[in-house]
Amino acid sequence: MKLGLGTAALGRPQYINVRQEDCDNSNLAKFRKQSFTVLEEAYNLGVRYFDTAPGYGLAEALVLEWLQTKNDSSIEIATKWGYTYTANFNANATVHEVKEHSFSKLKEQWNFSKQLLPYLKVYQIHSATLETGVLENTEVLEQLVFLKKEHNLKIGLTTTGTNQVEVIKKALNILVDGESVFDLFQVTYNFLDQSLLEISAELIRQNKSIIVKEALANGRVFKNENYPHYKEMYATLETLAKKHIVGVDAISLKYCEQTIPNSIVLSGASTAKQLKENLKINSFTLSTDEIETLNSLKVSPESYWTERKRLAWN
Repeated sequence: MKLGLGTAALGRPQYINVRQEDCDNSNLAKFRKQSFTVLEEAYNLGVRYFDTAPGYGLAEALVLEWLQTKNDSSIEIATKWGYTYTANFNANATVHEVKEHSFSKLKEQWNFSKQLLPYLKVYQIHSATLETGVLENTEVLEQLVFLKKEHNLKIGLTTTGTNQVEVIKKALNILVDGESVFDLFQVTYNFLDQSLLEISAELIRQNKSIIVKEALANGRVFKNENYPHYKEMYATLETLAKKHIVGVDAISLKYCEQTIPNSIVLSGASTAKQLKENLKINSFTLSTDEIETLNSLKVSPESYWTERKRLAWN
């Protein structure tokens, strides 16, 4: 099973995504219940890697509540620190999350996240960038190494934006007491933004774990008349989906799984139905020619991220 479940869309009724259909998430109790059901469904379908964060609204608390119904040491939980959810489940909030990579924020968020132990296996800096200075913050880095040793965790970071590769390269060279700090990298990757391929071989060589996020490009892989410049991509995906008798989502996820060997690819499913569709990646393999065709859909990281910044919270 190479598919993990990301919980961003399970913890926040609003999320940055191109939605295919409108959905009403205004009833929080109902939303919470549905999200709990998706976690349970994922587990029953064989998913064992779950990714969460305090920045995902109620997701981390929901995962904690769900874990109390389990007794299975094969479950792996990854969480993060550095973002605070501020929208308070208000659809019209102007600010949904605030980033802060300070030592005090790390301590504050760890205080809650540590309740996920012993299932907690991965602890990550949420959206590490060069700008926040977190990769030079000795106090933070030493604390992360302490947590790694104390709780036998993998320490990781997630990347976003045009300079993902630059951030990863910098992180690979960070040592505390002569030892590498980072064991795992969670990176935005899909056939539109393929920049991870520049460094994936080096990560594999150094025995680092790779987690792929945003494999569906925040919903941009689905046919949408607001994106006429993706006409060729839609046609390609439709052809492949028909051939393999799966959805466009499974094609996109499979591409990531096959081009980044030994990675875990995160599903961002918000319903059991979506999750079942995603899991069809286990029913087929893309040929070398098909991979090449998908490779040819690449856009520059600049245009990919400029477009993503314009996506609405909905």
